[in-house]
Amino acid sequence: MKKLLLSILVLIVIITTLVWVRYGGGDPYTDLSTTPLLAASELEEVLSYAEPIGNVAVNRDGRVFFTVHPESRPPGNKLLEYVAGAAVPYPSGAAQAELFDTVLGLSVDRFNRLWTIDHGRHGFATPRIIAIDLDTGEVVLDRTFAKALAPLGSFLQDLQVSADGRTVIIADASFWRKTPAIIVYDVISGEARRVLESHTSVAAEHYVIRNHDRELTFMGGTVALRGGVDGIALTPDWLYYAALSGSGLYRVRLSDLRDERLSGDELASRVQRYSDKPLSDGLSADSAGNIYITDVEHGAICIVGNDQPLATLIRSTSLRWPDALSFGPDAYLYLADSALPELILQNREHIKAAGPYKIFRFRPGFEGVPGQ
Repeated sequence: MKKLLLSILVLIVIITTLVWVRYGGGDPYTDLSTTPLLAASELEEVLSYAEPIGNVAVNRDGRVFFTVHPESRPPGNKLLEYVAGAAVPYPSGAAQAELFDTVLGLSVDRFNRLWTIDHGRHGFATPRIIAIDLDTGEVVLDRTFAKALAPLGSFLQDLQVSADGRTVIIADASFWRKTPAIIVYDVISGEARRVLESHTSVAAEHYVIRNHDRELTFMGGTVALRGGVDGIALTPDWLYYAALSGSGLYRVRLSDLRDERLSGDELASRVQRYSDKPLSDGLSADSAGNIYITDVEHGAICIVGNDQPLATLIRSTSLRWPDALSFGPDAYLYLADSALPELILQNREHIKAAGPYKIFRFRPGFEGVPGQ
């Protein structure tokens, strides 16, 4: 019996060590904050909801859509629209059971189509992309991804649509598999390609995220929250992207991403490091070339552009985990605060007690309008 117990103990130590080597540890990240350009009072609350909010998307008419974060294991509706002061399922509750499993990413394109990406339980089920015509309510595209595009341990969690509606770009943060990549989906042909897998620009760096004086480590410190490419933003010519646990904001031309003749090395050679950045989640862009970056460690939004060095735009103690960004009418930039540390590996009682969860908005005050 003693030998058996000793063997079990040794096995536990070996497994714990292997898990820590792959998922644990990390260095503190440099604080890149500057004096905010806007007062915190510029941040307006749009809505609060009992369940944790994932992503937000706002269309040209000011319709506000949001997902319930799948890491909270929501028991009810997973995609909602905020209508006349209330959150209502969109589409209907009955349709949601058919369409959604672990839906997270949202985007509205120039053709007034609402796009969703469902990571399929980190690739253990079937990842799926859906587009809904907001003028008619009709599902106009429904596509699943094979394991070659979204393998076990993948995390397809954000998407953006090109200005011409031809191309969808999807970010795979790959928290567990550790092979992050960008997926390029051709709407016309229906073909999809996985590119830049594990390239420096999409990969997580060895930092540990500190959020509101708490290091985001779990399971006794053996696992740290560390993700690859997460936020993505599209202008008519460029894809801007960044890893959650990465120090750099990168960009690559959309035309190069679309060019199937380029080899992996050729495409990688055309990637540009655009700027330093904070540890971040969501990105957005405007037509003036400004890129907006959430700062998850300091409850802030940063801005960088052609004539604008990286700077803190707005910062607020109300922001627990600034997540997705979406421009709406009247130059408002909407922000989903997912409060992610309250969800990961937490029980439903804790998640409920940490509510409500909120969406905010503010006007950045620059000349740019939505890049899409």
